[in-house]
Amino acid sequence: MPQSLSAVYLHGIFSTKNREPWLLDRTLRDETHAFLGNVSNKLDCPPVIVGGVADHVHILARLGRTITQSDWIKELKRVSSLWLKDKDPLRMAGFAWQAGFGVFSVSPSMLESVEKYIHGQEEHHRKLSFQDEFRQFLEKHRMTWDERYLWE
Repeated sequence: MPQSLSAVYLHGIFSTKNREPWLLDRTLRDETHAFLGNVSNKLDCPPVIVGGVADHVHILARLGRTITQSDWIKELKRVSSLWLKDKDPLRMAGFAWQAGFGVFSVSPSMLESVEKYIHGQEEHHRKLSFQDEFRQFLEKHRMTWDERYLWE
């Protein structure tokens, strides 16, 4: 077969450092989500949706064939952190993303469901904290973790 094709969908989740609510301003949050989507697209990882709330981001995207999951998230965080600090140097000077992240596989049959979930983040987090949400993802994907290293 002369052509290499791939359809691997990932749901990436990462938080601001110490879950500080840096993205409270709706306009800034929307701009950040759009920026992250553009960066992901440039990394050949077309986004389906980017969303989240003041202290964390969810991104559903198709993983490109030439990038690792870790490099995808690392570059999203690196470039967006620089962009946020440049956008508003006084207000965002101390901004940082949490060092860790979560990446979960998504079956093509579940794309619509995950997209709706990400779209409904504000409503969802009226009832559930980020920490509890993330623990649920870990449990659902049968992962083990050490609570001492999960949060910073």
